Amino acid sequence: MSKERTYWLKSGLFTLLEKGSMILFGLGTFKMLAILLSVELMGAWVAFLSVTSVLEVARAGLIQNGLVRYLSTSEAADYGKISTASLILNLLLTSLSCILLFAVAKPLSIYFDYPQLVTMFYIYVATTTFLIPFQQFNFTQQANLDFKGIFWASFTKQGLFFLAILIFFMSGTALNLITLASIQVFTAVAASFVAFTFTKKYLKFSSKIHWSWVKELFQYGKFTFGTNLSAMLHKNIDKWMLGGLIGRRAIGLYEPCIKVTNIVEVPTFSIASIVFPQSALKSKNGSKKQIKDLYERAVGAIMAFTLPCILFVLLFPKFVITVIASPEYLEASTLLCLTMLYGLFFPFANQFGTILDSIGRPQINFFFVVLGVVLNVFFNYIFITNFGLMGAAYGTLLTYIVTFVLNQIVLHRLFGVQFWKAFGYIPFFYKEALQIIKEKTGQSKPQENKFNQLVD
Repeated sequence: MSKERTYWLKSGLFTLLEKGSMILFGLGTFKMLAILLSVELMGAWVAFLSVTSVLEVARAGLIQNGLVRYLSTSEAADYGKISTASLILNLLLTSLSCILLFAVAKPLSIYFDYPQLVTMFYIYVATTTFLIPFQQFNFTQQANLDFKGIFWASFTKQGLFFLAILIFFMSGTALNLITLASIQVFTAVAASFVAFTFTKKYLKFSSKIHWSWVKELFQYGKFTFGTNLSAMLHKNIDKWMLGGLIGRRAIGLYEPCIKVTNIVEVPTFSIASIVFPQSALKSKNGSKKQIKDLYERAVGAIMAFTLPCILFVLLFPKFVITVIASPEYLEASTLLCLTMLYGLFFPFANQFGTILDSIGRPQINFFFVVLGVVLNVFFNYIFITNFGLMGAAYGTLLTYIVTFVLNQIVLHRLFGVQFWKAFGYIPFFYKEALQIIKEKTGQSKPQENKFNQLVD
């Protein structure tokens, strides 16, 4: 088996396990919370998570891609300098995030009509502080093309939170949102410790701060930071507008639909984690055709996983809602059919951003994500005010359609990408998966195949 094929198989396995376990723990946690909490309280919890996730993903945008790109391509002498500069940048940005949380806690509690949100945001200041090492260690592993520790650290973080909720669920003990926010602090500490045990062999820091590297990482990451921030705003605007225009119950009903839709994103983000360092290397040494092929094949690989999931949910929406949440949420089954259509556009949009960020042109991706935010606000306001809860799905879906068309125009002009070719690779990946299963089960002898075309 070739070295490149081994990289894709091992990396893909661990990243799929990481994202898959996050989804499974998330779904299990949501299922229990749907029973333990009222729809209104669930709406408040989702509102809280949507705000904090925006901060975390935006911070990752400034830190992750710059650290991965420069560590994976740097000279040995610069490795420690880059690591230290990245850590300093992380500390500075987290400090700003904490200040922002204190500033917005009260206004957001008024907007979502839930006073306890103030205390929950104050508690999250501790959580986000303890997530500094968690993020730093995981990104360092990714830069070294090692995904095993990332899986176990994320598994610990999500698994412990799931276990805590399970204890409340099994014991029948009353659960409040303040307690939920407090549990997050403990899981952040435990996950950071696990991440350290896997990353310590890669850790190397300089004895002094090289501000030139801090500036370099900031300059590279500022567009990705803005992109991630805008992308998370894009993902959460529909929830926030539902909360403001209709109420917390609307957020609660909308959330199981988004939870199911997120399943489609598991292979999307898994393959993106693997594609990024490979694309960064190809942008340095490769050609436009290699990047074009990488994009089309990566999208094809993702869609080989996502299309069956989308089809199943469209056929059995009420069954899925009942399994994910409870019968109390069945009125959202029609809404689920619409939100699942988002999944048709996730692979194209995510790989668009991954490719552009990795070749050093994050400003283009940033522009389109900001455009998506503006369109989403506009479309959601129009459709929610006219169609209520269903309007959030109409507005967001229209946003995905418009940005998809514009993204493909840009990719075609830059690299000659032809999006329809991605569909042609879907049977290829099914064939490859079957061949790998036969090899592993002894039904077929190992043989050279076309899997490594992904990176050739």
